[in-house]
Amino acid sequence: MYVVTIGSHSSLQILHGAKKEGFNTSLITPKNRVKFYRQFQFIDEIYGYEDEDEALDYINKFSENGILIPHGSLVEYIGPERVKKIKTKIFGNRNLFEWEANQKKKMSLLKKAGIKIPEQFESPEDVDRLVIVKLPGAKGGKGYFIARNKEEVKEGLNRLISQKLIKDLDEVIIQEYVIGVPMYFQFFNSVILNRLEITGIDIRYETNIDGLRRLPSDIKIDPTLVVVGNIPAVARESLLPKVYEYGENFVNTVKELVPPGMIGPFCLESIVTDQGDIVVFEFSGRIVAGTNLYISGSPYSWLYWDEPMSVGRRIGRELKLAINSNKLDLVVT
Repeated sequence: MYVVTIGSHSSLQILHGAKKEGFNTSLITPKNRVKFYRQFQFIDEIYGYEDEDEALDYINKFSENGILIPHGSLVEYIGPERVKKIKTKIFGNRNLFEWEANQKKKMSLLKKAGIKIPEQFESPEDVDRLVIVKLPGAKGGKGYFIARNKEEVKEGLNRLISQKLIKDLDEVIIQEYVIGVPMYFQFFNSVILNRLEITGIDIRYETNIDGLRRLPSDIKIDPTLVVVGNIPAVARESLLPKVYEYGENFVNTVKELVPPGMIGPFCLESIVTDQGDIVVFEFSGRIVAGTNLYISGSPYSWLYWDEPMSVGRRIGRELKLAINSNKLDLVVT
């Protein structure tokens, strides 16, 4: 059995973990990245593609003997229409892709789960406080902007339209900008072991907003929020019961609204305020790049496994447990 993924995002830890769990590994990547990935001996096969149609053909090559592990680059690179044509089994719930790509559906799911979320504005005319405007999909923050009032929101939207990043207002979400510490809580919902695990926490490192703090206060540059890296974090232990409750609520709501439910890794992307409130502004329904910090396991994964356990390896472990118990159909779609 092959574990297959796209060469980007978290592919190295996915395939490293799969090899640790005894799987054959295969990488499908743009041709200009093949040389880079060839240096890693845990990757058994590498397929370089010229275009997205060729990538889809390579993915479907594994329809009989492979399992595709999705990550944030899958839909962005291959495209939503091609992803619908994938015949290879996908680890996790492929029905969640549509929800994750639509900011408004994404926030409605969180709200349904009873998770505290930022105020949302349907129109620029309604904006009466500091907001952040977000684009759909896993773009790593590209195109996002912060605005202080409705005039700045309108200016920013017109700029996005002129740059052809969006076609109209319906593609974006206008959200209250909550002040606090960003903490991205990573989870793994194990269908086989029937338990929810906290697998780690990270903070996104964004340019240029994280670089602006180094400049003198009299220099004014508009902030951007493009993610270029991740920083490890550990939360106050008193926050963890609420974090875990949010994770359970999310799992239960996905099971209700997006059958067959939440399978494997996901992330609740949050702000922790100075009052200790946890406000979730997004979710990722698959492995997130922040897990790359923990190739040898996080402070939390050690508490569950007492051995090195990256999220990539955790996926491989879940697949192995499923195969050995004849329950593979429970963890793939």
